[in-house]
Amino acid sequence: MDVKFEVVQLEVPEGSNIVVGQTHFIKTIEDLYEVMATSSPSAKFGIAFNEASGPCLIRHDGNDEALEKQAIENAKRIGAGHVFVMLMKEIYPISVLNSVKLTQEICTIYAATANPLQAIVAVTEQGRGIIGVVDGFPPKGVEGEKDIKDRKSLLRDVIGYKR
Repeated sequence: MDVKFEVVQLEVPEGSNIVVGQTHFIKTIEDLYEVMATSSPSAKFGIAFNEASGPCLIRHDGNDEALEKQAIENAKRIGAGHVFVMLMKEIYPISVLNSVKLTQEICTIYAATANPLQAIVAVTEQGRGIIGVVDGFPPKGVEGEKDIKDRKSLLRDVIGYKR
């Protein structure tokens, strides 16, 4: 058996975050919609899910047409069965990630980020599968005192995650 590898650049619209994962059942799209819709009334999102059997369609839903279309496009680029892509605005992945992970049909989360994101896809005679992701950029150094202060300020003063 031969295997090829592809690097698939995923599009993350300005001001958005992306979550990419593996799932196993057709009701994923409805369950992830409920996770997002019940997490925040102001959240905007689009979800796409690559069905891996039967008609093998890209299932989709959301409450923001542009995010939904981009989620579909990203799922199409990946082209791997049972992969889902969620794009969101006005909410951070940290606010929904535990609920996503606890969704019965979710198997794996590959990434949850606002950074540039690439999926590493293996291609075989049977199909395609994500084997990993490249999230953002490599480290440029080790944080110093000012960086520590800036990180703490971001968490406490800007985002409000810490007291």
